[in-house]
Amino acid sequence: MQDRAPSTLPLVNGELSPADAAQLEVLKNYIVVRSGFNCDSYKEKCVRRRIAVRMRAHGVHTYADYTAVVARDALEFQRLVDNLTINVSKFFRNPEVWHAIRTHIVPALFALETPSVQIWSAGCSSGEEAYSVAMELVLRAEHEQRTDALSRFRILGTDIDQAILERARAAGYGNYSLLDTPEEIRRRWFTTGKMHRLAPEIARMVTFDVGDLVTSAYPERQHLIMCRNVLIYFERSVQERMFERFRDALVPGGILVLGKVETLFGPAARGFRVLAGRERIFQKA
Repeated sequence: MQDRAPSTLPLVNGELSPADAAQLEVLKNYIVVRSGFNCDSYKEKCVRRRIAVRMRAHGVHTYADYTAVVARDALEFQRLVDNLTINVSKFFRNPEVWHAIRTHIVPALFALETPSVQIWSAGCSSGEEAYSVAMELVLRAEHEQRTDALSRFRILGTDIDQAILERARAAGYGNYSLLDTPEEIRRRWFTTGKMHRLAPEIARMVTFDVGDLVTSAYPERQHLIMCRNVLIYFERSVQERMFERFRDALVPGGILVLGKVETLFGPAARGFRVLAGRERIFQKA
C-alpha cells in the first residue's frame, strides 16, 4: 500500500481541531455506510495519511471538501477504499522466514496424521503469500515422493477488499511481486513477459474469500495461520483481540506466523510458545 503523504499535507500530523475531527468522522461514517469498511479499528495516523494522499490528488484541503468529492465521484471513492485497504505483497517475502517455514513448518504439516490440513492466509492481499505456501507444499511433496498427499491440504486466503481478491484469483503479477522469488521457481511456475502468470496447478490449490479480521468469523481448526504485516495497521486493543481469535482458530500445536515487525502480547501470548523469535513464528500450546 502506498502510504507516503508528505508531512506538509494538511491534516496528516498532530491534533485535529474540533471542526476537522468532526469532518473526519462524517467522512469515515460515509465510508462505512457506502462500502462497509470501518476505519475505526485502524490506527488513525495511518487512516489520516492515506486519506491525505487522495486529498492531495484532488487539491482539496478539508475533509468536508473531500467528502463532497467522493460523494459525486464513484471512481474516486473506490480509489480511496483501495488506498485504505490494499497492502503491498510479494512472493516469498522475507526469505529468512520462508526458509524457516520450508525447513520446519511444512515438514511438520506433512507429518500430521489428519485427513485434512487447514492453512489460512489472513489479510492475503493479492494472493502471493497463499500461493507461496502452495508452491512450498508441492516441493515438499515431491521431496518426500508423496504427491498424493497434496489432496489433504486446504489453503484459504481472505481479505477485506473484493477487488484485490479478484486480482489474486486472476494470478497475474508484475515484476515487483517476484523480486524475492527463487529463479528456479520463476522458471517452473510463472510465464515471462510484462505480466507473470502463475501456473494453474498452483493457482487451483488456493481458495479466496472476503473476510474482515475485525468483524468476520474466523475459519476453525486451522493448522497454520499466516497474518503478516497486517496487524500493524490496527489499534493495540484490536490486535490483542485478534491474537485471542487466532489462538481459538488454531488446533492444539497449530502455528501462527506474524510479520517481522509484529509480535504477540497480551493474555493470548501465554497460549503460545516461541518457535522462531526473529521470524515471528509461534506455536499454540
